[in-house]
Amino acid sequence: MKRKQILFSVLLLFSVVATQAARVDTIMVKSPSMNKEVQVVYVLPDKALGEEAEACPVVYLLHGYGGNARSWVGLKPELPKIADEKGIIFVCPDGKNSWYWDSPKNQAYRYETFVASELVKYTDKNYATIPEKKGRAITGLSMGGHGALWLAIRHKEIFGAGGSTSGGVDIRPFPKNWEMNKQLGDYESDKTLWDQHTVITQVDKIKDGDLALIIDCGEQDFFLEVNKALHKVLLEKNISHDFITRPGGHNGQYWNNSIDYQILFFDKFFKK
Repeated sequence: MKRKQILFSVLLLFSVVATQAARVDTIMVKSPSMNKEVQVVYVLPDKALGEEAEACPVVYLLHGYGGNARSWVGLKPELPKIADEKGIIFVCPDGKNSWYWDSPKNQAYRYETFVASELVKYTDKNYATIPEKKGRAITGLSMGGHGALWLAIRHKEIFGAGGSTSGGVDIRPFPKNWEMNKQLGDYESDKTLWDQHTVITQVDKIKDGDLALIIDCGEQDFFLEVNKALHKVLLEKNISHDFITRPGGHNGQYWNNSIDYQILFFDKFFKK
């Protein structure tokens, strides 16, 4: 009986060590532009920890409407394991329902500045990162897919790669949805402002080679047509990108699967 207890204890110890290799930190990061603290979840691979920490690339993961900083670790519980396997730091900020804009109507919402500037600087200062665009990627789901491409395109000097899964990459067909009017005002009152705050109109800011891009969307997703439209614009402008559609809707099951392919894409980018 004693031998069985000892064996069980040893196996339990090994199990605990294995599951604790990567570390998940939930911290508050100060945003000077918004004069508040923002919750951020960090998934840190073992190689990025301790006195012998090695510099690791970073993938910023943006949540969707109604989500928060913990959305991605909930949708993809395997993130710590993936972080260890690939040596990637994942950074998941709480973006509220901001669409990751610096809102022209609400000065309390400056999430473009926060993510693309303040959070990147904080991460590079406090963690073992590769502090160059070749070591940074950003992606997200739904609202976060819009936000990731919005930030990647507008800050191509910061991010080397950008992605979107089920992203709302053209907001204009959905003027009454997801509290966007809280950040931009009424669509009918200022269509020009809405034109200026949607991903598909930002493509002129990049040329081929500026960003490694991956875009995917489910065949049953209500954002499928706007993603196809973005794909067409990128093709017309000869901007290289991966574009994937696969069976699936706008849901966690789809994102749990799709993010694997995006991480693979970013991992290949980091290893170039």
